[in-house]
Amino acid sequence: MERQKYLTLFILFLFGFMSIYSSNKTEIYKAYICNDMHLWKKTIDEMQHQKSKTNDFKLELLNYQYGYIGWCIGNKKSELAEVYINLGEKNIQHLEKTDGYNSLVNSYKSAFYGYRIGLNKLKAPFIGPKSVECAKQAIKLDANNPYGYIQYANSQFYMPAVFGGSKKIALDYYTKAKILMERNQSKIIQDWNYLSLLTMIAKSYSELKDFNNAKLYCEKILKVEPNFLWVKNELYPELLKNIK
Repeated sequence: MERQKYLTLFILFLFGFMSIYSSNKTEIYKAYICNDMHLWKKTIDEMQHQKSKTNDFKLELLNYQYGYIGWCIGNKKSELAEVYINLGEKNIQHLEKTDGYNSLVNSYKSAFYGYRIGLNKLKAPFIGPKSVECAKQAIKLDANNPYGYIQYANSQFYMPAVFGGSKKIALDYYTKAKILMERNQSKIIQDWNYLSLLTMIAKSYSELKDFNNAKLYCEKILKVEPNFLWVKNELYPELLKNIK
C-alpha cells in the first residue's frame, strides 16, 4: 500500500513536470512565430524565478535565453542582452560541472562567445576563435548533436569573408544539423529551434544568390508553420521580389 502511494505521487510529479515543460515550449514557440517577445521574456523570467530547477530544466531555460538574447542583439537592446547573457552564462557554468551535457554546453558556450562579440566587435579577434573552437568541440564530443553544427554554421555565416567566413560552409553545416534534427520527428513539432534552422538555410541560399532553393525553403517553412509571421510577411515576399 505504501509502495503504491509513493508510486502514485511519483507519477503525479512526473506528469506535472512534463506539463510545465510542454507549456513552456508551447509559449516560446507561439512567441517565436508571432514575434511576441514580451511573451518570450515573460516565460523565461517565470522559469528563472522557479525555485526548484533540474538540470534538464536549466538546459531548456538556457535554450530560451539563447534565443531571446539573439533577438535583443538584433534589435539593438544591448543592456537587456547583457542581463540575459549573464543569466545564461550562470546556467552554462552549472551544466558544465554536470556529466552528460558536455556537447550541448560547448554549443552554448560557442553561441555566448558570439553574443559577446555582437555586443562589442572589438572582442572578435580575442574570443572569436574560442567560439569556433567550442563549436568544433561540441561536434567532436557528439557527432549527433545538431546544435554543435548550428553554432559552427553561425560562426561561418556571420564571420566576414575577409576573416575566413563562408556562407557555403555555413549552408553545409546547417544542412547537416537539419538532417540530425529530422531524425526525431516528435521533437521538432512546435520547436522554435527547428524553424530557426530552416530559416537560416533559406537565408544562406539567398545570400548565395540561389533564389530558387531559398524559395523552396521558405515554402517548406510555411508548410510546417503557416503562421510564421516573419517568413510570411517579410522574408518570403522579399525573396519573391529578388526572383522577379
